[in-house]
Amino acid sequence: MNNQSIRMELIIKVTTDDGYILGLLRIPEGRAGSGGANRPPVLLQHGLLVDGISWLMNPPEESLPLILADNGFDVWISNLRGTQFSRRHLTIDPTNSEFWNWTWDELVIHDLQSVINFVFNQTGQKTHYVGHSMGTLIAMISLSEGIFDKVKSAALLCPIAYISHITSPLALVAARAFLGELAETFGPAEFNPRGEAAATFLEYLCAYPGVNCYNFLPAFTAVRSGVVSKYNYGSADANMKHYGVTSPPVQDLSKIPHDFPLFLGYGGQDALSDVEDVRILLDVLKSHDQDKIKVQYVEQYGHVDFIMGVDAKDLVYGEVLEFFRAHN
Repeated sequence: MNNQSIRMELIIKVTTDDGYILGLLRIPEGRAGSGGANRPPVLLQHGLLVDGISWLMNPPEESLPLILADNGFDVWISNLRGTQFSRRHLTIDPTNSEFWNWTWDELVIHDLQSVINFVFNQTGQKTHYVGHSMGTLIAMISLSEGIFDKVKSAALLCPIAYISHITSPLALVAARAFLGELAETFGPAEFNPRGEAAATFLEYLCAYPGVNCYNFLPAFTAVRSGVVSKYNYGSADANMKHYGVTSPPVQDLSKIPHDFPLFLGYGGQDALSDVEDVRILLDVLKSHDQDKIKVQYVEQYGHVDFIMGVDAKDLVYGEVLEFFRAHN
């Protein structure tokens, strides 16, 4: 690896069809300056309580986006609505509670699709995809609903679909909360992991009986309990209004196309993407074409190690690179 400067672009012009203005980070070339129009694009999607900067916390030689850029990829980093780079709307001010009136269903339908379409229109190519934690959930839902057609392959790190085996009290509390509920509880504010709203929420979590917040990051993310389903609005009448049925529709992950290239990486020390829950997911995917799916298990890895581990470049990122090249 060389120590040349990093060229990074911030684009705040991706407008969703429901009016949110999202900011994308882009690394169009490696540190050697080897740009080019035909570099294959790859989109990185963060999880809950963080933003796209979470991919860039490590030094360049240990950072997945920089490693991808140095190896010939055109790297795009998504920031979902409400995070520091995506706190704008065409007509609604973020101080208005209506700005925060959404669930992860909207992240699937609006944010992810808008970002993928933008990358496709800018590059003229289908993109590879890397998701971590909640970024895996919204990708799998998109795949199961047939709205991932501009993506050529996906690497899912710490895949989240089922949480029946979570043992961490903190993870259980966090998994049963979601951003819309947090905004309603703590008031509208920029959802910045270093911001006041996040701090208030963490104080709430840490006061919960049995929760030890000394090492909360490996346990924390954004999925709800039970089966994979759309957001539960809390009453039969509210669900009927939104879905036409009294209960939230269940998402059938077995509908993920069997020939879509998938990489799944999970760890033995993950308090949220629990080994047994990942095995349930793998069982759902058992009919997937064997030459289109690769599974990596790292015994010593927890939830955050896949994006911040100092040895992830050796244990994980090389495997992801090889996978993308095989399915380019």
